[in-house]
Amino acid sequence: MGLTESSALRRVVVVGASLAGVRTCGGLRAEGFDGEIVLIGNEVHAPYDRPPLSKKVLAGEWEPDRIALFRAGEQESLQLDLRIGTAAVGLSIADRMVTLADASTVAYDGLVIATGAALRRLPGQPDHPSVFELRTLDDSLALRDRLIAGDQRVTVIGAGFIGLEVAATARLLGNTVTVLEGASAPLIRGLGAAMGGAVTLIHADHDVTIRCGVQVRSLQLERDSIDVHVTDPDGSMSVVVSDIVVVGVGVAPATAWLEGSGVQLRDGVVCDATLNALRETAKVDAGSDPAVSGSRESDVANRVPNVFAAGDIARWPNPQFDHEEMRVEHWTNASEQGLAVAKNLLAVGRGDAAEPFSTVPFFWSEQFGKRIQFIGRAAGDDDIAIVRGSIEDRSFLALYGKHGRLRGALGMAMPKQLMQCRALLLSNLSFDDAIEAVAAFA
Repeated sequence: MGLTESSALRRVVVVGASLAGVRTCGGLRAEGFDGEIVLIGNEVHAPYDRPPLSKKVLAGEWEPDRIALFRAGEQESLQLDLRIGTAAVGLSIADRMVTLADASTVAYDGLVIATGAALRRLPGQPDHPSVFELRTLDDSLALRDRLIAGDQRVTVIGAGFIGLEVAATARLLGNTVTVLEGASAPLIRGLGAAMGGAVTLIHADHDVTIRCGVQVRSLQLERDSIDVHVTDPDGSMSVVVSDIVVVGVGVAPATAWLEGSGVQLRDGVVCDATLNALRETAKVDAGSDPAVSGSRESDVANRVPNVFAAGDIARWPNPQFDHEEMRVEHWTNASEQGLAVAKNLLAVGRGDAAEPFSTVPFFWSEQFGKRIQFIGRAAGDDDIAIVRGSIEDRSFLALYGKHGRLRGALGMAMPKQLMQCRALLLSNLSFDDAIEAVAAFA
């Protein structure tokens, strides 16, 4: 008996043709769902993978067909109603209806919100053919056309992972690159100041200039250049003359279309531990104990029926980290959450309990041929110990601890040892015991 015969779920609508959205669709079919699946995406392109946009695609090493998320024949086998090139602009949870930009509506029995995140912009940022952002395939291809000839003065605003990947790619293509960062060190949010500084030493090795503690005041469009006016740490003003400017100042969850829907929004879609979206009247208490179902008791009555969130947009209490509320903007999390919400949506459709989503976050980057990987969580006040290798050798493994417990691990050019740390994190080892265990790795 198919699930469509044994449950109320006949049509599942997935909003967001992202990695999380595509994995949700695959997960629904893998779990036996034989009803209708509608996948909605705002881009005109079929779903594609985003991480290569700042690396292989931008460098000209890969063409767009290489990053398609659907393998040959997969879209047809999943029997999707794929609606691309139109954005969702509204949601009625009372009517179980999604409104699209063309004024059409799509009814649902189950809904998965996977609209990811949208780029932040600089105040007063001009629209100009030499000022770029990097979020979409079209962005990457347009920037590639300018970078690939080399000998351009490129200024990257923002020293997060995407900004640094763009900087590395631009430099490898023969351009002069300057990175401007407002914080006191790069990658503070992801790795902390000390390790962020360690990672960016590889940029110094390749003559990329990174200026921290500077505030971008304006972009002035001159006849033959773009002048980036900045305030330096000492309060003085300076100008960075550029041929190309790439703005990479972070992202914000794409929740505008959900405003007024009754779904609780707070830097993302607020969910319970099972990734079920909560109503906006819900009060999230990160210290509550999990209920038998895997969700916190205070959340059960506040769930939006049959509405789940996955990927960059989902904010949930992660059981693996003592129910710390988090929103994770990384590939692995989006893939895992897409599969998890597919399973949980079908479970609640059958009247069964959904399972909490528990994970150890993982992300990676590649810059100047160095594989940089992080597993776990990092905070600015973590204890950090370099256990293997050294920063000077540009090959090391560092552990992050807090309150005596292991919280994360960073590896540069140490992929095998880094992945061995996952088991240590799952075991909730003390920081000292983890240091001893990593020192003994083969």
